[in-house]
Amino acid sequence: MSGMPDASELTRWVAVRQCDGRTFDVTANEAERAALAQRFSLVAIHALTASVTLSRDGETVDASGTLKADIVQSCAISGDDLPARIDEELAFQFVPATKDHSPDEEVELEEADLDEIPYEGDRFDLGEAVAQSLALAIDPFATGPDADRVRKEVGLEEPARENPFAKLKGLGLN
Repeated sequence: MSGMPDASELTRWVAVRQCDGRTFDVTANEAERAALAQRFSLVAIHALTASVTLSRDGETVDASGTLKADIVQSCAISGDDLPARIDEELAFQFVPATKDHSPDEEVELEEADLDEIPYEGDRFDLGEAVAQSLALAIDPFATGPDADRVRKEVGLEEPARENPFAKLKGLGLN
């Protein structure tokens, strides 16, 4: 996850000093869901909730919890509305921003590493972290039940592949 945008559709500021051992529930209202749907090119977001437990170690805050959402996205092939349910575990870490930190810098992470989200000052935007987690959970290539039919109609079906070893069969290489 990169740093937070200037204005989030789902702002939930949390002061670092308030977060040790606390659980925060984030529920997007109708206007926030509509704005996030537009941001993520979704047809609709019918529900978006997250429950996040925060634990503090100095200025670093670990966040873990769950994200649940009911969305409608467009089928990647037919464009038809495709309802989807998202139920994801969340794990990320808020860290103080450093002067040598570049939000677009590429960093190699191991599977067990948490996403680090830099913050400035004495608070961070938990709502934006939830919004970014939603974006990462959306399947960008989701296809609906009519996808195969549409592929055939518009000529997108994959051509049958010939086995490259079939030519060797008749050579008598026993």
